Amino acid sequence: MKKRTVFVLLTSVSLLVAGAVQANGEGDAAKGKVVYEGTCVFCHGENGKGEIPGTPNFTKADGVLAQDDAVLISHIIDGFESAGSAMPMPANGGNPDLSDEDVEDVLAYLHQAFGS
Repeated sequence: MKKRTVFVLLTSVSLLVAGAVQANGEGDAAKGKVVYEGTCVFCHGENGKGEIPGTPNFTKADGVLAQDDAVLISHIIDGFESAGSAMPMPANGGNPDLSDEDVEDVLAYLHQAFGS
């Protein structure tokens, strides 16, 4: 009886983890473009090359978008200061209404629009 309970528990946990990983990788780039244009464009620019000195260039093949999505999501949610930047990016890009879904969507848009 204990073996069956452990198996069911492990299977349930595995399904939950797989669902979470899948959800993190499936942002909607079209919705992300709207978020980018309303929140991110002021500092990162329409072309993704940055409007403020030290803002990361999203178009560089070995640039910021080459990092793992978990790192990028953390930077968006928690804020981040790049080396040489004139100012740090505030948490949620300065938009307190940014949801987890918005973050996933904008990341999908960044990958689609600027590569990596």
